[in-house]
Amino acid sequence: MEKEMQKNMVMGLLLFLIMLSGVRAWTGEIHGRVVCDVCGDSSIGPEDHALEGAEVAVLCITKSGEVLNYQTFTNSKGMYTVAETMPESDRWDACVVRPIGSFHEHCTQLADSNSRVKFSYTHPSGYSHAIRTFLYQSANVPMYCI
Repeated sequence: MEKEMQKNMVMGLLLFLIMLSGVRAWTGEIHGRVVCDVCGDSSIGPEDHALEGAEVAVLCITKSGEVLNYQTFTNSKGMYTVAETMPESDRWDACVVRPIGSFHEHCTQLADSNSRVKFSYTHPSGYSHAIRTFLYQSANVPMYCI
């Protein structure tokens, strides 16, 4: 909770400084979830659980051509978020999001080895883009799944 408050304060300060400089500010956000697909059935059911600490990479190209690389980890609810405030002229244009790894001892195999999401970021300032849930599977499927 304290880290979230610090993050919000820093983002607010950055937005304030950009506004003071006379440059029109833009804020974007990308968020999603990572889940352990316990039975390996590629669907989320009551037996599945959020993966805390899963690593996710977000790569974005801005309107000005700059490449921005973010690395984030999921929280206890399996959620990750990347947010940025920048001048409107430098806003995100296109992004790729992909899972990097799970550190959960029973759920480390990525369900889809080609699971990356590419998209154009067309949202106006202050809006977010939700990414589909990434699934990891267990190397040993429990008997109740069979």
